[in-house]
Amino acid sequence: MKTTAVLTSLLATASAFAPAKQASTTTSLRAFENEIGAQEPLGLFDPLNLVADGDEEKFQRLRYVELKHGRICMLAFVGNLVTRAGIHLPGNIDLDGNSFDSYPDGLAALFGEDAIPGAGFAQIFLLIGCLETLVMKDVTGEAEFPGDFRNGALDFGWDTFGPETQRSKRAIELNNGRAAMMGILGLMMHECIEGNPVIGFGFQNAYTAYN
Repeated sequence: MKTTAVLTSLLATASAFAPAKQASTTTSLRAFENEIGAQEPLGLFDPLNLVADGDEEKFQRLRYVELKHGRICMLAFVGNLVTRAGIHLPGNIDLDGNSFDSYPDGLAALFGEDAIPGAGFAQIFLLIGCLETLVMKDVTGEAEFPGDFRNGALDFGWDTFGPETQRSKRAIELNNGRAAMMGILGLMMHECIEGNPVIGFGFQNAYTAYN
């Protein structure tokens, strides 16, 4: 009888706590359902449960990193389009008289036999480091959201937009950044394939080969 009573008590205790745990997890997930980027058709897409604990600080940190990577990839993707279209900076890239268009496009410009000199690669690395630590950050502490680097100087009319328009533009930037991350990764992967069948330039290469 005593054993039965103990087991019954344990089951009752487990039943009492189980719903509370489920409710806590559900509440944590719902905390970010209305955030920018959580939209149809996927809604809040977090397959690795990185924000399942509902930690607001961690979510904002991840959002900032996602936004930064998206911006970098948008620049990288457009840079690929521009240089592969034959558009390069005028003049020379070094004191030896090598022009900007004398080096290959894409990854080959940084890695491989025809890549830019190591000193040039180091300059690019240092420039990015300076931008990351000194410029592309919330210097004045006036940021209204992750990725707000206006710093009281660069506004471009942002304050003239209403709340809905601002939210829409932030969502557009975030989604374009997501697309660019996939896009630049695709270009890099195709560049590593023999024959370099870079997406978007296949027809151009075919036209050049047969004319």
